[in-house]
Amino acid sequence: MKTDELIRLLSEDARVPMRLGRMLLLAIGFGVLVSGVLLVSTVGLRHNLVSAVETARVAFKIGATLLLAVIACGLALRIARPGVSTKPFLRALLLPLALLVAAVSAELLVLPPAAWGTSLVGLHPVFCVFFIPVLSLAPLSGLIWAMRDGAPEDPGLAGAVAGLAASAIGAALYAWHCPDDSPLFVASWYGLAIAIVTATGYAIGRRVLRW
Repeated sequence: MKTDELIRLLSEDARVPMRLGRMLLLAIGFGVLVSGVLLVSTVGLRHNLVSAVETARVAFKIGATLLLAVIACGLALRIARPGVSTKPFLRALLLPLALLVAAVSAELLVLPPAAWGTSLVGLHPVFCVFFIPVLSLAPLSGLIWAMRDGAPEDPGLAGAVAGLAASAIGAALYAWHCPDDSPLFVASWYGLAIAIVTATGYAIGRRVLRW
C-alpha cells in the first residue's frame, strides 16, 4: 500500500467518529424537539406546574428523569463506537437508581401502609405507560438511524441503550405534564414504560445495527 493511500484511509477513519458524534447529537436534539412539540401540542404542561415544581416530590421527579436522560444519552454517544469505554456511564446509571430507591424508601416510611396502594396506582398509570413510549418514538428513531453509521460491538446492547436514552427523554418530558408525583408511581409506571422502550430498542438494534 502506498503511503498517500494509507494516510487517506487513516484520515477517513478519523472523520467517522467525529461525524457519528455529530449525528448522534443531532438525533438527540431532533428527538427532544419533536417530542417536546408533541407534548405541548397534545396534553400540554401541567396546569399548576409553577407551584407544583416547588414541592419536593415534583422537583425530584423532574430532576431524576432529567439526570437519567443525560446519563443515558451520554452512554448512547459512546456505545456506537467500538473500543470506546462505556464503564463510567454504566456506573453513573446507578446514581438515578439509588436516588429513586432512596425516595421510595422515604415515602414508604412516611406514608401509612394503607396509603401505599393509592400512591402506587396514582391517577393515570395506563396513560403514563402509553404516552412515555409515544414521546420516545422520535428520539429512538433518530438514535437508531445515527447508530447505523457506527460499529457497535453488540448491536442488541446498542439498541437497548438507544431505547433507554429515548425513553428517559420521553419520561423527562412527560414529567412536566404528569399529575402523579409519588416516587412509588414513578418507580413502577415510569419504570415499566422505560423497560418497554428499552426492550424494543434491543430488538430493533439486533436487526438494524448488525454489521
